[in-house]
This record gives sequence, structure tokens and C-alpha cells, in this order.
Amino acid sequence: MITGARNRLPARQSSESRHVTTQQHRIFGITGWKNSGKTTLTERLVAEFRRRGKRVATVKHAHHDFDIDREGTDTFRHRAAGAGEVAIVSGRRWALMHEHDGALEPTLDDMIAKLSPCDLVLVEGYKTENHSKIEVRRVDARETKPLAGSIPNVVAIAADHPVVGGHLPAFGLDDVHGIADFIAALTGLD
Repeated sequence: MITGARNRLPARQSSESRHVTTQQHRIFGITGWKNSGKTTLTERLVAEFRRRGKRVATVKHAHHDFDIDREGTDTFRHRAAGAGEVAIVSGRRWALMHEHDGALEPTLDDMIAKLSPCDLVLVEGYKTENHSKIEVRRVDARETKPLAGSIPNVVAIAADHPVVGGHLPAFGLDDVHGIADFIAALTGLD
């Protein structure tokens, strides 16, 4: 476990660092190289903030083509027939799938604007966007070169190994409570 960061409150960031993009959303990012533990940390932070009674949304950036639908389903067939948008609705949840059809990928701000009001939006990926973010590092990640200093607004590190040097608060990857406290203080969620 990396110690010392838990009681360190974040310094005020410059106006370039975005903690709130709208009156409806506080935004904080989780970034790092592939297989660094971003999704696991995001999942654990969502659970921690939900335990605290907060409404949480997530936005995940994918660098590859993906499909959340399955071949053979009615919605898959609607899309295969050419529908530009397909909504599926039940008593428990709804989803809207939108085909780009050659248009540019929507920006992070575009996607956040589509979210319902919530207490916190956790953003996984989107390394080069200007929102504040924590860099996740693992010894066994495919790439281990630090991102802090080369991408904007990394305000802390979460790692499974000691982080030496540097000026940023460092947390152990398992210190989810401490990381959540840090995010809450930084975004004004307290």
C-alpha cells in the first residue's frame, strides 16, 4: 500500500482543469495504459460512491470497434436493416444505439450532455481531454511509461507499486476509500 496520500487534499487546479462541465455533472477521469487496471478501479469507485448514496454515471472510450448487441436479436436485425438509431426499452432499463454512418466520433462533451443529471461522471480513457484524472499504473501493464506530465490534468496516481519522486498524490490501487475521498474533495462532491 502506498501511504501518505490519503490525508493530502488536492490543491486548487487552474481553470484549464475541468471538474464541472455543466451544472448537472461533476467529471473525473481514470486513465492509464492498456491493462493498467482502469476498469477495475472505475468499477470499485462506482461501488464506493453508490455506497455513499451518490448517483454515478460512467463514460468509457473505446479505441476499437465494438457492438453491445448480439446477432439474431430483434434490435440487431433493426440495425442490420439500416436503422440509424435503435432503442430497446423494458421495465428495468433502456438503451439507445446510434450508428455514426461516417460522421465523426462524438466528443466527450457531446456524450456527457446526453447523460441524465447525476452526482458524478467517471470517465474511463479520454487521456487527452482536459478534465482532472487519476493515472492508474500497474507493474504488469503492457506499457509502464508514466503518463503524468505528458497528458493534461493528471492530478494523482494510483499504483500497485511504490511511486517514487514526483509531486502528485499517490494512492495504492486498493485504497478505493482514499481515492474516493480525494475525488469528492477535488470535485466538490463532499
